Amino acid sequence: MTDHALRLLRQHAHLAELAASVFDFDLDRADHVEPVRLASGGPLRPVAGDGSGGTYFVCADGSVLYADSEGSAGIIGSSVDEALETVIGLPCWRDHVDLSPADGPERIMARVAEAEEEFREDHGIDEAGAGLRAALGLPERSPVELVGMLHTALLRTEPDFLLLNAEEGCAYSLLDRTPRRPLWEPVLAAGRTDLAALRAGDRTAWDATAVDPVRRRLALRAAQFDRADGDLELLRHLVRHEAESSMTDELRLAAVLVGLRGHAEDLPLLDEVRGTDFDTACGLSEMPGPDADGAALREWAVGLDESLFGTDPSDEPLSTWTELAADQGLVELARTALIRRLDEIELDQSSLRRQGAPKALDPSPLWTLAHELEQLGDRVQALRAQRLYTALQDTAWNRVSALLTQARLERETGHLGQAERSLTRLRGLLADPADDSLRHWQRVNLGRFIAAEHYTLTRALADVNLTEEARATLAAAEEIRGELSGAAATAVRELAVEVAERVADARDPD
Repeated sequence: MTDHALRLLRQHAHLAELAASVFDFDLDRADHVEPVRLASGGPLRPVAGDGSGGTYFVCADGSVLYADSEGSAGIIGSSVDEALETVIGLPCWRDHVDLSPADGPERIMARVAEAEEEFREDHGIDEAGAGLRAALGLPERSPVELVGMLHTALLRTEPDFLLLNAEEGCAYSLLDRTPRRPLWEPVLAAGRTDLAALRAGDRTAWDATAVDPVRRRLALRAAQFDRADGDLELLRHLVRHEAESSMTDELRLAAVLVGLRGHAEDLPLLDEVRGTDFDTACGLSEMPGPDADGAALREWAVGLDESLFGTDPSDEPLSTWTELAADQGLVELARTALIRRLDEIELDQSSLRRQGAPKALDPSPLWTLAHELEQLGDRVQALRAQRLYTALQDTAWNRVSALLTQARLERETGHLGQAERSLTRLRGLLADPADDSLRHWQRVNLGRFIAAEHYTLTRALADVNLTEEARATLAAAEEIRGELSGAAATAVRELAVEVAERVADARDPD
């Protein structure tokens, strides 16, 4: 993985001119049509461009990411040298991003010949390519081999090299449009391995999987989609340990998988699990008691299995797989899936339509996206989801609550002016809510949280010497605190005193 060829192009103007004029790899066009960044936050260095507005970027590991001017991007080589092999050896490579070795040599050669027929006559690519390859020290490869290299590179684009519009936050589409594996396959891979070891009677795996919360959850999910009659003992083992995590979806799943066998002797175990803590008792409250029979246990398990679980992983909510991906450290895999889903909703909000009420939208998936993206540490994308969520709220209470979260995310991402405007909108709703959902806001936690966010933003404004804005926000905070009930006002008193002192010490800008 080198950039030896790139250095030679930069050192020798005649080589750079040949690369630009014949193969459309122009070092003087390294300026993309819009600001972009990698979703991962990794470095991205533009090195060349082409006549159509596309740009070649070098990533941290040396991989070359090509982004066109129409919103598509993909890795085309593991290094600049490899990318140049493709650009020179397949001058019409953009026409071949849908090809793969599975198409076979005959079809590949026919496609390449057709694409290059006119190009070859006009540009003399055979002679120019041979000379440029020799000067740059690049090997000569057949079109079939180059298509294979390009296909392999393109498949590496996601999740590590997802390209975003830096201003809007939306993702570029895949350059090749090749269908990828469903998210659940890589997420569930480790769980399937552990489930196989459990079934084989590997006692080390029994202990290690049971005590590790993530491995345990994955093994249970693997057992959900690959059910076997001989799993009862390992399921009993896992359900005992999953209870240590309190009430989880996987604990309910484990109880269902045990209950589907319909053995009355499992009822005491499941009742003991239910008694782990208050949350678990509530979560499994409808499970039959220890004095019931096996038929009642099975009936309960079948009902929950049909409504909540099942055997098709594609029926699971996206959050099931993104959360399990994040738990395994597959952060970019989770981030990519969440951003892609957010893009889909932004482009077509009809996907949020409520069942049975086609004119009504359910914004809760946006709340979930905002929450998960924030959990991943991506507050920029979380804010993007939160703004969409805020716009779809239909009561004053919900709009105020959503604006409060939006203002916090704006503050935390350094958009203090936007946070100010969000809190101004919030105060407008408090003053004129248009419904009665906010009639008690001063006496509940919402009022305390609103005041606290005003004080916190005031401090942030003062810290960057926006003294006038800090004083205005402090005045609004004090007015809100004055409306709170005694307990709520007391809860923010210490913060209020601290921030007031901070603003008093602030100097007006010169």
